Amino acid sequence: MEYRNLGGTGLRVSNLSLGTMAFGRWIDEQASFDIMDIALDRGINVIDTANFYGKGQDESFKYGTGECEEIVGRYLKGKRNNAVVATKVGLPMGKGPNQQGLSKHHIMQQAEESLRRLQTDWIDLYQVHRFDNSTPLEETLSVLTDLVRQGKVRYIGCSNYAAWQMAKARGISELHGYEHFVSSQSQYNLLSRELESEVAPYCAAEKMGLLIYSPMARGVLSGKYKEKGDMPKDSRAAKGEELIQHYFTDANFEKVAAYKELMDDKDYNLSQFALAWTLNQPAVTSAIVGASKPHHVSQAADISDWKWTDSLKEQVSAI
Repeated sequence: MEYRNLGGTGLRVSNLSLGTMAFGRWIDEQASFDIMDIALDRGINVIDTANFYGKGQDESFKYGTGECEEIVGRYLKGKRNNAVVATKVGLPMGKGPNQQGLSKHHIMQQAEESLRRLQTDWIDLYQVHRFDNSTPLEETLSVLTDLVRQGKVRYIGCSNYAAWQMAKARGISELHGYEHFVSSQSQYNLLSRELESEVAPYCAAEKMGLLIYSPMARGVLSGKYKEKGDMPKDSRAAKGEELIQHYFTDANFEKVAAYKELMDDKDYNLSQFALAWTLNQPAVTSAIVGASKPHHVSQAADISDWKWTDSLKEQVSAI
């Protein structure tokens, strides 16, 4: 396992992170514990979660119910110093007008709730889940700074922000002496490369860490889906993962088939190939592996140090 500094900080994070969105939603507590055992044993030290993750995600009105944080908290009893815990705030935690967003009211309330569920005195990386157009950035950054100064949060980060939003936040932090976002969590994979135009260059220029989610395009880059409507048993699509449908296009299926052909003479499977591509991008600090089975973690760890040749990079770029 490789370890890298998180942006311009001294915090060392593994180049693979464990994504926990399945915990308490699709898999039970013991299965979640087994996955975290393997992750820590293989050197993964980042556990990425969110207050929103849980069974409420699958309701007609999607809201956070906190099961995932609770499972992570119970698992880390006696092991807290072995993990960098990253969680998030901002998505709906109920139907009330103040039960979502990035206001001082909501962040203060949810920070305390996350600390309670995680059974910890501090959060290593507290990330705003998405941009909130209804709350001034000054208010959000001010309350996040308060949490850092109170010792409840070590570092702050953003998720799903555009480059201009991160730039505006940095300017406000500089002006008022607030904490800076040290990292961005963004979607990036062989089928979604939009961040290469602005987000990745911005993070590199400002020394922000870049944490990648969906490095395998929610499983589409595993090759298990062959066409629209294809829903193998126990797959994310079969379990009702709506976001995966965005990847179900003829162009994407053609690309996946081409990547699979390229991998036929390699020692790794297509999922490992797709993940390794992400790890070989210079702007990436850590790729988040969303695991629902133990082998998802072990296979990812097997390629964490796979360095690509220029020839392989060129072949992939051609596709």
